[in-house]
Amino acid sequence: MNKAITDGIVFMPPPFSAGLDVWSKEEGTPGSATYDGDPLAVLVPSDADFGGCLEVIKSTSNQKIRSMGETPILPGCYLRVTARVKAVGGNLPGVRISAWAGGSGGSHVTGLTETGPATTLTAYGDVVEVSAIIGTGARTGVDLPWNTDVIYAHVGLDLTGPNGGTVRIDDLIVEDVTSAFLRDMMDWVDVRDYGAVGDGTTDDTAAFNDADNAANGRAVLVPAGTYYIGNTITMDNPVRFVGSLVMPTDKRLTLKKNFDLPSYIDAFGDERIAFEKAVQSLFNYNDHDSLDMGGRKVDLTEPVDVHAAVDNLDSFLVRRVIRNGQLQASTSTDWDPTVATSQATYSATDSKVLTGVSNVANIEVGSLVEGTGVGREVYVKAKNIGSQTLTLNKALYDAEGTQNYTFTRFKYLLDFSGFDNMDKIVLSDMEFQCSSRANGIMLPKDGLNFHIRDCFITSPQNRGITSIGGACQGMMLDRCQFLSAEQSELVQNRISIAVNINSNDAKIRDCRAVRFKHWLVLGGSNYIISGNHWFQGDGVNQGVRSAGIVFTSTNVSTTITSNYVDNNFIEWTNEHDATPDYTNGYSFGAMTVEDNIFFATHPASWFNFFVVKPFGSGHFLHGLNITQNVFKSIGGGIDRVEQVDESFAGLDYGRFRNVSFHSNTFNGVNQMAVSPVMLQFDQNTAASTWTLNFGDYMPFGGRVRNVESVVTENAITKSGGGALWSMPYVRVERGTNSQEVDLTWEQACSGRVQVIGRVDNPN
Repeated sequence: MNKAITDGIVFMPPPFSAGLDVWSKEEGTPGSATYDGDPLAVLVPSDADFGGCLEVIKSTSNQKIRSMGETPILPGCYLRVTARVKAVGGNLPGVRISAWAGGSGGSHVTGLTETGPATTLTAYGDVVEVSAIIGTGARTGVDLPWNTDVIYAHVGLDLTGPNGGTVRIDDLIVEDVTSAFLRDMMDWVDVRDYGAVGDGTTDDTAAFNDADNAANGRAVLVPAGTYYIGNTITMDNPVRFVGSLVMPTDKRLTLKKNFDLPSYIDAFGDERIAFEKAVQSLFNYNDHDSLDMGGRKVDLTEPVDVHAAVDNLDSFLVRRVIRNGQLQASTSTDWDPTVATSQATYSATDSKVLTGVSNVANIEVGSLVEGTGVGREVYVKAKNIGSQTLTLNKALYDAEGTQNYTFTRFKYLLDFSGFDNMDKIVLSDMEFQCSSRANGIMLPKDGLNFHIRDCFITSPQNRGITSIGGACQGMMLDRCQFLSAEQSELVQNRISIAVNINSNDAKIRDCRAVRFKHWLVLGGSNYIISGNHWFQGDGVNQGVRSAGIVFTSTNVSTTITSNYVDNNFIEWTNEHDATPDYTNGYSFGAMTVEDNIFFATHPASWFNFFVVKPFGSGHFLHGLNITQNVFKSIGGGIDRVEQVDESFAGLDYGRFRNVSFHSNTFNGVNQMAVSPVMLQFDQNTAASTWTLNFGDYMPFGGRVRNVESVVTENAITKSGGGALWSMPYVRVERGTNSQEVDLTWEQACSGRVQVIGRVDNPN
């Protein structure tokens, strides 16, 4: 680059032969004394070495010769000022290039270097060349490094040392030598050309902004050094980082043209800081909806508190995506859970609040709550130190009164819990490598449509994805892998839970989960669970198996379709109900379990694939469809596939309604459960009342509440012979367990019937 050529800018001062009235004996500023008429200065028209030149007799200790013309000083433009001199008599002085730095309005820009290196003349008649380079960047080779406050210069030279010597000076040359500092084919501008210092303490914000403004589509180069940026900046042009940045936590860097994690890592040199700064910009800049991690792995020694990183927002309701990278937990004590124990009081009338909480200030939001009468996955959603209260995400089923609770705060790679509300956050194509020491993702307090897709949650210490409030409303989990850190642990020793969801409308599709204590703990309703495979076995024959999915409310409006339920079971409870006894409204219902594979290896005979566990009395089934599934056990048969766990209470079998349990396949199951079920009965001895035992076919040990049809096969024969043409009437719910049906005929008879009985009232 040469501005004299490309832009026609005149840098050269006039020759001495043009007149000495434009050559100053002072700084060259308007009104300063000139050499015109000075008896100690004369023009030499024809010097053997120089041609025309200026001859002066040195008469002051620092004799100045300055052009009164204003030589432009431009950011990114480097000027070399050269003077050729020789001594012709008297004392031998020193010579150096000098220039006066001029700013806006003719002001003097002070505090800058305005003299170049000095050279002492050593012999008469020897031509000596002195030069110095002026520029706005503090580069190696720049003798007069100025800043962008300088807009012009009065260039010239100084004669130093002893007086009385006679010196001849050739015309000064000022040339653009920018090409010595910048590449021949320049597609960038350098922040140092605009005054950046890069010493780690000087605020280079203005230089970065000026360089970006000048780039006009070219890249901005940040050369080697550490650049302190003291304020928020947005770079409109691509930025290339050789050096690195230091910024206050609350100041943002937005790279509009290369908004990706590798660029932020280049910018800050620290993966964690880079990730937090990139996320900070993601949530504060409207033109980018996604942060591409560029396939990079970020090693973390402590959780990423997303709210603290963003710093200036409590809610965010616009779609944002973080994708294509890995977060990995490295060895650090900052991953250790924090545990607090406190006495508190609970009342079912305010079912999600603990009152009178001692030591409340030391209990962290997001802590898991454990105590008598507390169900699974109950967390602290908020706290009020002044009122000594804690707000919970779920109610407690049997904790009335005052007791001690334990509050355990797990640490997460990505922690959103500081946000009050977030919508439409997407995590895509990421691995959360928890390394058996950290946990995966903690959701905000509230929000909608959190979407986690094509991600791996690998080896979480305790939890994979945790919801402490309502941000799981409408959450979508698609094609994710959940890989436990407890692969080698026996089922009964496992503690990790992959996902909990408190709210409604989640979609969990095409995921895979391996060897957690539980895969899903679901506290809401209206779920679609489809195409997943979750495996929870171990190598122990007839060993314990845990629930893969736990539902914690009664009327769930859920479909579980086309899944592979591998060595675990589905458990249905109401453990998050503050008054778990049934009084009115809906009981256990609105669930469809269809077209799934249920599989177990070497199970105990008492193992079941589907368990209903009421935490209060009076409940019943009202809307349950378990159809077209494959139930298979190998290495040992199981007694049946379904069960009511009566640890707290049983079911009211007399209120079963709309229960379908049919068209399933059973392998390695000793007793099928079917309703409606058609059984064939043979009455070989004539009797007017036939007792038909439906026995254990009724699902969940229920009653025969209805008979859909009675069909005779061949003739019904009277006791004295001949066919009986009349039909019987039916009495249901007979026998000790109400699992028998009486057929009453008009007279004693014998024969064969096919009877369809069912465990429910159909509507």
